[in-house]
Amino acid sequence: MTQEKISKLREIKEAVFGAVEIIKQIRDPGVQESFGKIMDSAMIVKEITEVLKTPEMVKNIENFRLISENINDAATKMQNVLNQIEQTGVITEAKGLIKSTKSTIESFGNETGELGDMGSTVKGVFSTIRTAQKIIQTVRANTSHSAANEMAVTPFEAEEYLKVGWQHLGTLPNGKVVIKRGRN
Repeated sequence: MTQEKISKLREIKEAVFGAVEIIKQIRDPGVQESFGKIMDSAMIVKEITEVLKTPEMVKNIENFRLISENINDAATKMQNVLNQIEQTGVITEAKGLIKSTKSTIESFGNETGELGDMGSTVKGVFSTIRTAQKIIQTVRANTSHSAANEMAVTPFEAEEYLKVGWQHLGTLPNGKVVIKRGRN
């Protein structure tokens, strides 16, 4: 037992010497300055915490959370739309059309006259396509209703109709051409 008491006394003595050493170091001006900075930081943190607890800041934090969720939702929806567009092949086709157009423009050179001619040609192609679409729509409408065997169209449209088997009947005073289905 005496050995136990001696070891306990030794532990107490070492703890007291350690405490005395800590107290000596605490009195050091550098340590005192560090404690001052720690205390200042703790006060700032306490003030920030108090401000964050105010109803206005709680509401602002909630609004930031909602904004973040909305941005994530919008990003997900945009990605889904982009995936759907990519699946349709529209982007690939548009890229091909752009490359083709670029190649065509480059093949004409840089002369403005050639570009103007190309523009007129492209406009003509689009005009022809629009006219063909109108003719197809009219033919579909006439075929599905089967009531109208005659109709008045523009001279340009009349040319297209005549090519597919319609018959020219006459021209109206306003310049439209009257045509009828089939040939005699």
